[in-house]
Amino acid sequence: MSTAARGPLHGVRVVELAGIGPGPFAAMLLADLGADVVRVDRPGGPGLGIDPAHDVTNRNKRSVVVDLKSPDGAACVLDLAERADILVEGYRPGVAERLGVGPADCHARNPRLVYGRMTGWGQDGPLAERAGHDVSYIAVTGALGLIGRPGEPPAVPANLLGDYAGGSLYLVVGVLAALHHARATGTGQVVDAAIVDGTAHLSAMIHGMLSAGAWQDRRGANLLDGGCPYYGTYETADGGHMAVGALEDRFSEQFLRLLGLPDLLDARGDLSRWDELRARIADRFRTRTRAQWTAVFEGTDACVAPVLSLREAPDHPHLAARGTFTEHAGLT
Repeated sequence: MSTAARGPLHGVRVVELAGIGPGPFAAMLLADLGADVVRVDRPGGPGLGIDPAHDVTNRNKRSVVVDLKSPDGAACVLDLAERADILVEGYRPGVAERLGVGPADCHARNPRLVYGRMTGWGQDGPLAERAGHDVSYIAVTGALGLIGRPGEPPAVPANLLGDYAGGSLYLVVGVLAALHHARATGTGQVVDAAIVDGTAHLSAMIHGMLSAGAWQDRRGANLLDGGCPYYGTYETADGGHMAVGALEDRFSEQFLRLLGLPDLLDARGDLSRWDELRARIADRFRTRTRAQWTAVFEGTDACVAPVLSLREAPDHPHLAARGTFTEHAGLT
């Protein structure tokens, strides 16, 4: 969005009590959509460990430094909350209340305020007071156990699945729904966005498949977890990888013909041959480089794509054409 454009949240005022991870990302998304976000930083910074100039979650935000432990710290935040539509905080349960900026304090000044709380474990439950990080939260939901090869430890998906998908995005959905309610009724509310809840919710479809007997409760044995030879990744001759998603008949037919294995077409629906098919496909992929296979599948509906690194991704022709990645002051 250009700086001259007005996003759909233009005029919405957000107060972000600075933290790290999913809370700042959620506030960044609100700012990207046009909200006026004021980030309340603590003296000394949030402790992310990188130069703030490279912290893209600070984009489109204004900042004010407030020591909430000082005599007038809470009053400064409450003054901001009185004029705000949304407040976002990511403290452990009870901390905001002890600092004098909890929901009751803020709603006494502004009954219409949407008070968004971002935590890993939630505001209650046996683990609510415990420390944790993304990998801890997604572990207990069953989501982490889905990922990786059978017989090996589960693969850690950076902190994308818990912090940002199960956390930030659910917080944003919650506060926008609550904002709609507040504007219709004049009454704000508290949005408790817990990463464990959001991540568990993301697995809804798979729980349905598990109940129907269409999903085995183990890694690498299912349609979408790498068990199916037509849905997974394969190494190429140069150590790169190709991603294959040729699930439907018409896609897998193109995939196998272009791969040079048309004799496997009849075996597609035979689950007992999955290991054999995967081995044949893997051997074939190892005969050419990633670039060569990319050229083979270019312009087809075989549902095959090269696995790119973070630095390679911005130069992919499709992403470049859409402006998915942008450069600003040397920062992608």
